[in-house]
Amino acid sequence: MALSDIDLTQVKYFDLNNEINIPKNGQIQLNKDQEALQDFLATNVKPNTKQFGSVAERLNWLMDHDYIERDFIEQYSMTFITRLYDYLKGAGFQFHSFMAAYKFYAQYALRTDDKEYYLENYIDRVAMNALFLAGGDEDLAMDLADELIHQRYQPATPTFLNVGRKRRGEFVSCFEIQATDNMNTIGRTINSALQLSKIGGGVGINLTNLREAGAPIKKIKGAASGVVPVMKLLEDAFSYSNQLGQRQGAGVVYLSVFHPDIVAFLSAKKENADEKIRLKTLSLGITVPDKFYELVEAGAQMALFSPYDVERVYGEPFAYVDITKEYDNLVNNPEITKKWIDARELEDEISKLQQESGYPYIVNLDTENRANPVFGKITMSNLCSEIAQVQSPSVVADDQSYETLGTDVSCNLGSTNVANLMESPDLGRSIRAMMRALTHISDAESLTVVPSIRKGNDLYHSVGLGAMGLHGYLAKHHIQYGSPVAIEFTGVYFMLLNYWTLVASNEIAKEKGESFYEFEKSAYADGSYFDKYLTQDWGPKTAAVKKLFQGFFIPGPADWAKLKAKIQADGLYNAYRLAVAPNGSTSYIGDSTSSLHPIINRIEERQEKMIGKIYYPAPYLNNDTMPYYKSAYDTDMRSVIETYAAAQEHVDQSLSMTLFMRSTIPAGMYEWKDGGTDKMTTRDLNILRHYAHQRGIKSIYYIRTFTDDSAEIGANQCESCVI
Repeated sequence: MALSDIDLTQVKYFDLNNEINIPKNGQIQLNKDQEALQDFLATNVKPNTKQFGSVAERLNWLMDHDYIERDFIEQYSMTFITRLYDYLKGAGFQFHSFMAAYKFYAQYALRTDDKEYYLENYIDRVAMNALFLAGGDEDLAMDLADELIHQRYQPATPTFLNVGRKRRGEFVSCFEIQATDNMNTIGRTINSALQLSKIGGGVGINLTNLREAGAPIKKIKGAASGVVPVMKLLEDAFSYSNQLGQRQGAGVVYLSVFHPDIVAFLSAKKENADEKIRLKTLSLGITVPDKFYELVEAGAQMALFSPYDVERVYGEPFAYVDITKEYDNLVNNPEITKKWIDARELEDEISKLQQESGYPYIVNLDTENRANPVFGKITMSNLCSEIAQVQSPSVVADDQSYETLGTDVSCNLGSTNVANLMESPDLGRSIRAMMRALTHISDAESLTVVPSIRKGNDLYHSVGLGAMGLHGYLAKHHIQYGSPVAIEFTGVYFMLLNYWTLVASNEIAKEKGESFYEFEKSAYADGSYFDKYLTQDWGPKTAAVKKLFQGFFIPGPADWAKLKAKIQADGLYNAYRLAVAPNGSTSYIGDSTSSLHPIINRIEERQEKMIGKIYYPAPYLNNDTMPYYKSAYDTDMRSVIETYAAAQEHVDQSLSMTLFMRSTIPAGMYEWKDGGTDKMTTRDLNILRHYAHQRGIKSIYYIRTFTDDSAEIGANQCESCVI
């Protein structure tokens, strides 16, 4: 029976999987998930997979029929490719859950053009990735095959899905662009959004530089329409450019909290907003400098500054002006138009919208720039808020050509799987192979449709290696999420990621004889980046964490001093190396909990189009680990913030941190609730945002709220951007 003949609503494996949600004798029927997995492989996958007599026969057929590219295959001998396949087959890979297998075959496996048969299994997709990402290097190809088949490393979906395919999408699908305050760049920004959405991209767009509603145009007062109409144009652009109708485009717009249109910006996302301005699908984020927190804590009035006047006075776009440093000068300058608002009232408006919609994302701009080791200014983030990279503005001529080509951002991501990487026989070798895989994508990707993104990629070679599966690893080892041991473990884990990605980037720079743009102006070149590692030992302190890292090389100050000298001598190839994405389908395939946050349910319920509900048991779930799997909604969010802060200490970019709130907060969770069960208020969110800022958190993604009627607010994630 061909795939098109299967009635998905009537097959046995879905029924078996759904029985997980039906307790028997008070027990979760976890065995039903394994039965569903075996039935799926036996009745769906095996009979509907095209068979070949050998590896060579299969690859030649795929190349001859335009399914895979020829060039990267021909970099290797067939003898080597056969050896690589023999190794992969000998690794004994098995899916660990029905969800993992279903996700892979539904979303990743190559199929015949008529969609009737599968043309690859998981081993085949791993082989394509290893061969492509190694760029002809046989040793690296074997290393990557080892990382991938043992699921220590997971490329982001655009990479994992598309490498090797003849008819493919882009290897990267998350981008940042910016508009400056003139019609030419606004038009170019909208066109760029259309082009990026067409290829499935999730796009972050900075609107901070645009003049406010009522600002003058050509000295005519009251002529400007402000940012909201541009937001509506962008939402329509994403809706129109929707990948042949398969999926809506996805974008987020960022605005400074000191922009005069900030209240209108937030109001456009409210449920009761006028339909003329209401945004239904466009995401919102705000950039927040330290000065805002100061004004809120002081209960002061705050000034909102005209971007038109600021640029005229300072000679650079509003987003590039340090508001915290210049605030008093801006207030006292009579040439700058300003509008006044109560800082605490604005903060409450932010929290009200977060309760209602999950938005806006928060980017703590000064925190990001203080920690930024690269010369330049960070002014925004991406669709999932984990990217923090410098940009420079473009100047666009009347014919839409570039008078000055600035730099924008592409988010080239991959994740380590914490539980599996902790079992690596050689952690340093593993991470170095991952960095080379990410760097190969950076070198191979050339996005001609948006020249500023291509320029940024070519100059900076930025990548973002992250992590998923933290909660699963902790539960497996009987460690409570958010406990001191868990937080210490997280810090050491990310210190090691930082160390080895630096080693890898330095090795690549030395081999290529090239460092990222303006390396000589960076904190790496002057050595200041390494100060904290030379004055403190960041290795494990407690016996419990020392035991977890037993047998690992743990760099101390002397090791960091040697690395500092190498980097100062030979440079770094990648301007940015680390970022933690929220993770999507790939966490299911890797039998992993998502990102660094706690699970939502021990048995996750996921609604799949056309087929209904699929249930996914948390990894390693059994009677022994059950007590260590507490829902995020029952977890003190300060422990989540502390966990992310421990990781953030060593991550050069940011982490996509979601906060999970119940509309009715359990008694005793937060002491400021006076010990009683009470409704979530704007004050609760205000306190948590300030706490996150104080703990050095660079960004906050969604606020997800579990309401009393069991609905989740802010639960939708953009599949264009999540890994």
